[in-house]
Amino acid sequence: MKALVKTTKGVGNIEVVEREKPTIESPEVLIQIDTAAVCGTDLHIYHDRFPYWPPVILGHEFAGTIVEVGSSVKDWQVGDRVVGEPHTMACGKCRLCRTGNPQICNEKRSPGWGIDGAFARFMRFPEPKLLHRIPEGMDASTACLAEPLANIVSDLVLNHAVQAGDVVLVSGPGPIGVMAALTSKYMGAAKVIVVGTNQDEATRLHFCRNQKSIDTVINVQNENELDIINELTNGMGVDVVVEASGAAPAIAMGVQALRKMGTFTAIGLTGTNDISFPYDSFMKKAIKFHFNISTKYESWEPTLVMLANGMIPVEEYITHRGGLENWKSMFEALESGKAMKAIFEF
Repeated sequence: MKALVKTTKGVGNIEVVEREKPTIESPEVLIQIDTAAVCGTDLHIYHDRFPYWPPVILGHEFAGTIVEVGSSVKDWQVGDRVVGEPHTMACGKCRLCRTGNPQICNEKRSPGWGIDGAFARFMRFPEPKLLHRIPEGMDASTACLAEPLANIVSDLVLNHAVQAGDVVLVSGPGPIGVMAALTSKYMGAAKVIVVGTNQDEATRLHFCRNQKSIDTVINVQNENELDIINELTNGMGVDVVVEASGAAPAIAMGVQALRKMGTFTAIGLTGTNDISFPYDSFMKKAIKFHFNISTKYESWEPTLVMLANGMIPVEEYITHRGGLENWKSMFEALESGKAMKAIFEF
């Protein structure tokens, strides 16, 4: 089978290679991948800015069908359509695992960077307990975006980051940022503001301007975002900042835009170990700061309900589709802001 593989350490070193169809052990299942979406993490791995264990097949946002079940697996059958939490190989014994946080276990090795992932026709999935059934009638293109939306549900809903009546500022109009913006409105936000740059203008900001749930869209290179925010909030500042860009200037802008005792929810990775951080500004405003990574078990069922009910129109996010041979153009489009979401179809 063809697979998109990070072959060795270093920048680049990604190619489509031939791999044997995986074999499974008794506690595992084999999934035939129908669709798999490119995540910002895949781009970070391309640039050698995220942990990974090469050679490894990339991809962790997937929808597929179980085609083989190990002898000790009892809850799943051939033909079940599934998505899955990417928390494989968490130890299950440490304090983090035992308090329901396997997503940050030190032993965790997720598909797509720690073990072989979903950018291939077949994927061995070692922990069926992490799978979730795709609701009846949901197509694979929608289902493969459950994982990024589950991140937002973990970050905003489970953390109670957004309250009814809040003014929410989302920095970074990529798929995660847009999902955060729309989820905030469904949580009762009074106003949702999305900011981006010239790079985002043609595709991402254009998309945001056509969403009824997004009230204000600002290009920070053409407009003074703080003047607009002050006008919208009568000088008080926003209640919540959702930082989905990972850009140091956006982080600095976020603290200026926040009201005192507001909430700063960090979602975007910077791709570097150190950035300039306005620590004193956060302190003087007594800002509540939430760092987030990956998903929690409790976020998946609400996510699938939201998708099944059409609450978040993820199908509209998909701007690029194709086979693995299109990976370079997809990566380039995502990095240049010319794509919202790119998915591989098998």
